[in-house]
Amino acid sequence: MIEQFFWPESVKQALELKRQFQDEAVYFGGGSKLNATPTKTTKKFGIALSKLGLDKVSLQQGKLHIGSQATLQRLIDTPLIPDALRNALGFIYSRHLRNQATLAGEIVAKQKERVLLPVLLVLDALVVTAAGETLSLEEYLDNDRDDLLLEVILPDPYQNCSTRKIARSAAGLAVITAAVATGSNGEMKIALDGVSERAIRLRDVESRGLSDDELEKAVSDAISPRADIGGSEAYKRYIAGVVVAELLADCQQMSEEK
Repeated sequence: MIEQFFWPESVKQALELKRQFQDEAVYFGGGSKLNATPTKTTKKFGIALSKLGLDKVSLQQGKLHIGSQATLQRLIDTPLIPDALRNALGFIYSRHLRNQATLAGEIVAKQKERVLLPVLLVLDALVVTAAGETLSLEEYLDNDRDDLLLEVILPDPYQNCSTRKIARSAAGLAVITAAVATGSNGEMKIALDGVSERAIRLRDVESRGLSDDELEKAVSDAISPRADIGGSEAYKRYIAGVVVAELLADCQQMSEEK
């Protein structure tokens, strides 16, 4: 439970507070995760990020720069946001939560479902840390890092991309979330959440250039989901394959319509 709150007015001040209190401190964005079970924090010191000006969205030399503290609802309402990402933002069903939750919070939170990650992964998202590093979102997740994030960069934001969340109801927990993108040179990218401990890219499947039934089977064979309240292992394998094949068809149709 947070016992003391700090409101730094610069990134430097925020980093100094984290160095001072170390593991007893936590960066605090919108609070939608840190104030709620099962991700409620046990840290004593909260370092608020709301005064750091990290909520801007801009298009710079064809790359989309998204401030880490932009709320999900603000992003939905921002015309620069690509359609697939906007759709994924809507997977968080509650507008109240979208008004509170931040993009960085959805990336770093250790939660059961991370419905934004698949679309960010296939859009080759980069994250910029307060330490001055720029690294791929995939690398950031692989290393289980908890750096203060400054922004997310989409190098090619408007490539053909489609995403889908499979759930029992609109407000229910996701069974799986999938995203597919086809870049400017036609390469396919696939990402899934809900079939592993974290959101993953299926690079081995991507490189094979499959579609339709062959793609369905390859996706099903490539994953090892666990049975839970959302569905059996067999169901998750099946639905993941079907959805990925459908998303690729969506991307191909987008290409034809351009």
